Amino acid sequence: MVRSTTIFRVSDGLPLAASVDDETTEKALTEYKQQSKLVFRRLTPNSEPACSIESGDYTLHYLIVGPVIYMCICEGSYPRKLAFSYLDELSKEFSRSYGDKVESVTRPYAFMGFDTFISKTTRLYRDSRSLTHGGQATGPTTQLDQLNENLRDVTRIMTKNMEDLLWRGDSLDRMSHLSTSLRSESAKYRKAARQINIDALIRKWAPVGGIAFFFLLFIWWRFW
Repeated sequence: MVRSTTIFRVSDGLPLAASVDDETTEKALTEYKQQSKLVFRRLTPNSEPACSIESGDYTLHYLIVGPVIYMCICEGSYPRKLAFSYLDELSKEFSRSYGDKVESVTRPYAFMGFDTFISKTTRLYRDSRSLTHGGQATGPTTQLDQLNENLRDVTRIMTKNMEDLLWRGDSLDRMSHLSTSLRSESAKYRKAARQINIDALIRKWAPVGGIAFFFLLFIWWRFW
């Protein structure tokens, strides 16, 4: 089932809204929420628009729609199609309610009132096993039909492993830092090399220049 949901702004990772998680859920998902923050710091408008990231017993699913990232942490066994259908539902309602205000807000969780819709939609998208029992529907068939109609094709959605993703991200960060350092050191080396060349030219031609200067000075003094 969906355990936790957070909505972020793409440009700066500002949290806009979130589900109200109970103390037990909050404690159980602390590590996974920290991992999700590391992931979102690296997301840009050019990142994969939809992705599932596996981490231990849970899977983090995110969907980028315009300037907003919709993320949910689900149990590993929760169907991906349901997860992305759930995120799609959130994106449509959030865009309708707050789409023109997303870029202007400056404080975290400015749209905390959206947690009511998140809670209602989470109950609707409970694990599909709660909708059926022994292959027979236990609730109104219209509810299951609605879910089936809303399911999105997720065959092309990328699946990644959290550890590999974070390791690769850290490596890229280190490579970027190293590249910056190398460029800086290279610039210093070129500057030092130019100075050495200038000093060498001065040492080479200074005696000749001195002699020429005194010769010209002598000529000027002799014939003036």
